[in-house]
Order: sequence, then C-alpha cells, then structure tokens
Amino acid sequence: MANATATGAASNEILMLEAPPQGPSWPGPLTNAEIIDALPYIDEDYYSSAAVKNEVDLMVEEELRRSSKRPADFLKDLPPLAKPDFKNNPVLAREYDRVRASKPPVILDFSRDKAEMPKRSDEAAWRQALHKAQCYSQHNVIRLENLELMDKYGPDAWIKYNNVLQSLLSRLQKLTHERSQMIGTVNRERKEHQQNTAYELNALHAQWKELSLKNIEIQAACATLENCIDELKKEAAERGWDFRPMENGSLNSE
Repeated sequence: MANATATGAASNEILMLEAPPQGPSWPGPLTNAEIIDALPYIDEDYYSSAAVKNEVDLMVEEELRRSSKRPADFLKDLPPLAKPDFKNNPVLAREYDRVRASKPPVILDFSRDKAEMPKRSDEAAWRQALHKAQCYSQHNVIRLENLELMDKYGPDAWIKYNNVLQSLLSRLQKLTHERSQMIGTVNRERKEHQQNTAYELNALHAQWKELSLKNIEIQAACATLENCIDELKKEAAERGWDFRPMENGSLNSE
C-alpha cells in the first residue's frame, strides 16, 4: 500500500476522485462564481458539528479576503434604479435634493405671528404691531375653526382611515400567508427530493469507495510486479542473460 502511494505520488496519478471536474461557468452576471453544492436535509451531521462550522467560517473569511469584490461592489451588476421624477411637485423636488445633500430642514419662522408692543413711539412700528396682532388673531380663529371641524368630523374620518389601514393589513397578511405557503412547499419538495436522492448518493458513494480501493490495490499490485520485474532484470543482467531474443521463442546465454 505504501509502495502504491509512493508510486502514485511520483507519477502524479490520481488514485481517488477528490473533486468533480470543472464545468461551464455559472450563467448570468456572476460569470466567475463557483457553484455551491449544499444538501442541508441529508448532511445534518456536518451542519450540526461545531468543528465543521468553524471550518466553514474560516473558508468564508478566506474567500472574502481573496475576493476582488468589496461590499460596495455587490450591487454593481444590477441595473441602476430609476431616478425619482418630481416634475409635477417642485416642493418634493426641493426636499429630495435637500435630503440628498444632507442639509438640515428649514426652520419655520413664527416671529411674524407674535404680537408684541413696540418699544418706541413710532406710527410705522405701531402699524406693524397692529398688523401682527390681527394676523395672530386670525390664526387663532382658524385654529378654533379647525378644532370644531375636527370635533365634528374627525372621529368618522379616523374610523374610515382605520378601516382603510385594516383592509391594507388584511391584504398584506393574506399575501404573506400565501408566500409562506409557497416557501413551505418549496422547502418540503427540496427535503423530499434530497431525502429520496440520499439513497442513490449513498449507493454511489459506496460504489466509488469500493472502486477507489480496488484501484489502490491494483496500483499496489502493479508496483509490486514492477519491483519484481526490476529485480529479475537486475539478476538477469548479473548472470548475463539477454531477454530480447525471447520474442523469437529462444533464450541465449553469453
């Protein structure tokens, strides 16, 4: 067995299949990605092992370290998002530009609504103070009207709005339930398929192991025969025998 291993290593021969042959690259934008072969429903022993988990984490870290892509490059293969169109709403356009520029919001100025007594005896200042007082008074009148309208129509409006929200919630819950059922169906089908395929995989694995062991035994036997032939050739050379005429059915000795 040791001779077979040494001979195989010296001749760079593969005695056991260690990895599948390289196939075509993954179609789509991820042209250089490796195909990940995961069978979580039949490889529970591997997934529940802490040692395997640590090994996988190390492999992931090594892959991230060797990868030429950075987190900022992960979305570059996707098409760009459509630019928002605020053509009919300039107020939203200005607010959108402000948020993108990370500028603080504009603070409303309420000083014009404060009615304060002027400190100097100036007719223009008193007229301006009177105008502010009238604006402040009108503002309070509008607030009272809004409160009366809210007291009269607010409860019904909130009830209708809550009904709309409840309808939207029911619709989203229904969609979520449908998607959950679809996901559950896919997972059940995957589990059933993997469990049914596990028997075939185990049989193929046993057959592969048996053939690999036979190949190793054959390689060891071949190595033993080659050693015997080399010894016989050496002994024949020492005795002066020539094996070349054996093809003609005769053996001559010098």
